[in-house]
Amino acid sequence: MKRIVYLPLLPTLAVGLLFSQNPMPRPVLGGVLPGATAAERTLFDQGKEDFNDVEKAEDGLGPAFNGDSCAQCHVSPAIGGVANTAVIRAGQTTADGRFVALHGDTLFSQFSTGDRACQVNLPAEANTVVRRIPTPLFGAGLIEAIPDEAIIAREDPDDRDRDGIRGRAHRVVDVASRLPRVGRFGWKAQVATLLTFAGDAYRNEMGITNDLFKDEYALGFTPAQIAACGGSSTIEDKRSLQNGLRGIDNFENFMRLLAPLPPGRPTEETDRGREIFTAVGCAKCHTPQMFTKESTNLVFNRRPVPLFSDLLLHDVGTGDGIPQGEARGSEMRTAPLWGLSYRRMLLHDGSATSPDAAIRRHGREADGARRNYDRLPPEQRRALLAFLNTI
Repeated sequence: MKRIVYLPLLPTLAVGLLFSQNPMPRPVLGGVLPGATAAERTLFDQGKEDFNDVEKAEDGLGPAFNGDSCAQCHVSPAIGGVANTAVIRAGQTTADGRFVALHGDTLFSQFSTGDRACQVNLPAEANTVVRRIPTPLFGAGLIEAIPDEAIIAREDPDDRDRDGIRGRAHRVVDVASRLPRVGRFGWKAQVATLLTFAGDAYRNEMGITNDLFKDEYALGFTPAQIAACGGSSTIEDKRSLQNGLRGIDNFENFMRLLAPLPPGRPTEETDRGREIFTAVGCAKCHTPQMFTKESTNLVFNRRPVPLFSDLLLHDVGTGDGIPQGEARGSEMRTAPLWGLSYRRMLLHDGSATSPDAAIRRHGREADGARRNYDRLPPEQRRALLAFLNTI
């Protein structure tokens, strides 16, 4: 089996407090949310161990997969982050602009536990081929705890305020709960809950079937071909005899309790940069702060979440052409900016290597903000970029 090697990204270290209100002790990179109970810390540690585990064919890996552990794609600057890797999505865009999902889906696995006959290949008619890098998971539990209503309240699909921005929530049916929800995870906000996120990744990225995604995934293969390549007809993610938890439960616990990365310490320059960030229009989509809903768990009870995202779908000219659910090919979720100073690959494909480069790629709904940025005097632009480097 081919082993994939990734080079770690070099983080820019930052210091500071986690929350702007109700401050808690500063978290450790890749550590548990401050305030977690002893029981939650145990669940977090168990989940982190499972998140790091390297899967093998006898564990259910494959027959088609993109990685053999969760940590392989979420490793820098700590477990739960990102990596120098990407998944491949593809389809056919017709002459009249329609998108066709070949074989009914768009994710094409890059590796196989079997021989060459078991390798998934892109169809010859695929003319829209894109790469998507991993999204960081720090603070994911806080994002999950933001109520659907708070996201919907920020929608403006008809541009009622005439500012050119038409954000809309991605409404999905959550696989785990089977209830209509607002999506918030993934480049297209196509996933609403961390349990569904875990089940999806376990099956689609590692080929391990589970209670939420029960069928092996190898796009373009028939069931007979999948079976011949070692696919299983039974659920591969079994409950532990010790604690009754499945692998997807462990992944969910780790992501839910994973702390955000600590922001940098503000200075006079970054304070000016924050004001400029709002003045040029960046904050219209990159909402500086939202709040979690009321909860009996104090870690998640009405907490400020300084994520710098409205979690809505927007067309800002950086779409990848791949529709997903109700998300159009031109639309992407507003990427949360917290932890930005630790990242070196930006936009869905990692093609922007600095905040400045990413901003200059913005257009359409973000055209006004981008033009305002372009017109900034050099000193003000430096202050804005300095501020972004402390988020």
